[in-house]
Amino acid sequence: MGIRVGVDVGGTFTDFLVKDSAGVARIYKTSTTPSDPTIGLFNGLGKAADEAGLSLKDWLAQVETIVHGTTITTNAVLTGEGAVTGFITTAGFRDILNMRRGLKEHQFEIYSQSPALVPRRRIAVVRERISSEGKVLTPLVEDDVRAAAVLFREQEVEAVAVSYLWSFRNPVHEERTRAILEQELPGVYVSTSTEILPQIRTYERHSTTVLNSYVGPVLNRYLSRLQDRLRELGFGGSLLIMQSNGGVMSPEVAQRFASNTLLSGPAGAPQAGLHGGSLHNFRNLITVDMGGTSFDVALIRNGVPTVTTEGNIGGHRIASPSLDIHTVGSGGGSIAWVDSGGLLKVGPKSAGAQPGPACYGRGGTLPTVTDANNVLGYLDFAGAELTLTRDSACQAVEKHIAEPLGMEVAEAAHGIYEVVNADMAAAISVVSVQRGYDPREFVLVVAGGAGPLHAGPIARDLEIPLIQIPRESSVFCAAGMLISDIKHDYVYTYAREFDAVDLDAVAAIYQDIVGKARQTLQAEHVAPDRVVVAYSADLRYVGQFNEVEVPAFADGKFTADGLKKLAADFHRRHDDLYGYSTPNSPMEIINLRVSVRGITDKPSVDTFPEHTSDPSAARTGSRRAWFEGAFMDTPVFDGMKLFNGNVVSGPAIVVQPTTTILVPPDFELCCDAANSYLMYRKGAPVKALIKKLNQETNT
Repeated sequence: MGIRVGVDVGGTFTDFLVKDSAGVARIYKTSTTPSDPTIGLFNGLGKAADEAGLSLKDWLAQVETIVHGTTITTNAVLTGEGAVTGFITTAGFRDILNMRRGLKEHQFEIYSQSPALVPRRRIAVVRERISSEGKVLTPLVEDDVRAAAVLFREQEVEAVAVSYLWSFRNPVHEERTRAILEQELPGVYVSTSTEILPQIRTYERHSTTVLNSYVGPVLNRYLSRLQDRLRELGFGGSLLIMQSNGGVMSPEVAQRFASNTLLSGPAGAPQAGLHGGSLHNFRNLITVDMGGTSFDVALIRNGVPTVTTEGNIGGHRIASPSLDIHTVGSGGGSIAWVDSGGLLKVGPKSAGAQPGPACYGRGGTLPTVTDANNVLGYLDFAGAELTLTRDSACQAVEKHIAEPLGMEVAEAAHGIYEVVNADMAAAISVVSVQRGYDPREFVLVVAGGAGPLHAGPIARDLEIPLIQIPRESSVFCAAGMLISDIKHDYVYTYAREFDAVDLDAVAAIYQDIVGKARQTLQAEHVAPDRVVVAYSADLRYVGQFNEVEVPAFADGKFTADGLKKLAADFHRRHDDLYGYSTPNSPMEIINLRVSVRGITDKPSVDTFPEHTSDPSAARTGSRRAWFEGAFMDTPVFDGMKLFNGNVVSGPAIVVQPTTTILVPPDFELCCDAANSYLMYRKGAPVKALIKKLNQETNT
């Protein structure tokens, strides 16, 4: 096996995890280059090549696989810098896309407006109609499509989305529309809803299809630059792109389904969490990744990451299956500010990679979370590229926070620290408490360059008993990408009351979907014996608006007993989510879903000999850090010299080349057999904690 590379292009840093043929892992970080992210990416690859004593071309010749996660499409939506997009829909229904569901995003802000990816002037209507049974009621008027093409040509659109009413029942009109557009508008990117999201619910289908077209040209240009540069350098291995659903796909599939990368960056975290937690049999996990710009949270229950079809990107609905990752603007670069009412706030605006926090010395003057950590003595460097300037951090905090609030600089910095911790604890509650899960039954897996500085207070607030900090936490998502499977999700609308379900019809639908899925995986060079199929269905009580996805027919046998189990599982899950279930109420199935995975090879978790509990050999000195309202001399340890069995008692600071761990006074930190870290409240028996958490998983 050759070299494998995981790459995560974030808003501030681009992270790399490189594993050589012997399984030895190395971590690299470079500053992200927003104008062209491929520059930062190749800077990082160049670092790895330099360390190996090779030219980039010679080093890439040894690389077998590059797995790439990116925020390219996410940022395009959030900044409004996607493609100029046109939209074609059924005559009489021009405004459904921008009317959405008729609900205001911010109900109490009378002047708030929902953003529109496609303004009304670029929405064209076509005379056609398909019935809810899939019959052609009104044939497609092709002249209307050609007229739309003329309009779009005049408006210089780069992409077109097509979504007709009930088209998922019969795609004939959308397929013909695509053919006409490709003839009339050569080179324009075209998405159809029957390819992107063939399911019921008009607005969700419209929005997802439009998002695909909006980001498609942006992603294609980026992937083309990336692939061209790799080819120039003689790269002959595989390039895989991380998807929002936690799997990977080929660049060719990514170019067709660009919207599947909208949560590509943070999607590697759950897989990395499961892999690292396998040493202790952890299967109930909450993964958090605090980078420079954002804080991403995901929940894993019984070894399965939670998935949602109700995603939201920049105020736009994305209904394709994606990991249920909740993101808030609470990163190391998040800017602290005082609002008009005199309240201290942190984020969501970020100092980004340029100019960055004030302490970076790159021209930044606004106080950030990183500056607060620097002032408090928790952080004194941010990797080999950066030497932090505490005076600049103190000046930024003093001018913008301490003086307006009448506080000392250290108190103001600690206020920033506490506010961002509260924001992050609230984000964890969104994926746990609000989804019907008790965070006290989970292990908090903490990642990101900044995450381990904040883990203790967050766990304390939520009463989470155990924290796991991977040794490679600063490149956690990149690590997860290397062990992710190739994965694709499919959906078919089958709206039936539960009592009227035809099992033969259900079996035929599922088998047809699986056949198409296997063809896709075969094109991605996945061997048939490495394909795993999972079935599920969306159910709801009759009269409800929202449905619940429930695993179905786990053995692939579509029997009456399997249907009964599906019903029982639905009632149980409904109770978990909403606090009640009504088993005697009539139910209905809305959608049938299939998820297929092409299993990739997973490395084992390396273990190391046990040492004594004494960590003194790793101690490098002490520095003054803020705890319990005052600065105190705090022991500092070199994390790379801590090994299995070592125990560090708080208060303490553990420093690694790309991350720093803060051990509060009421916590202890121990190294486990993988030389990763477990952190817990003082006096808590760690082995008993692990056993208890594993028992809760099994129940």
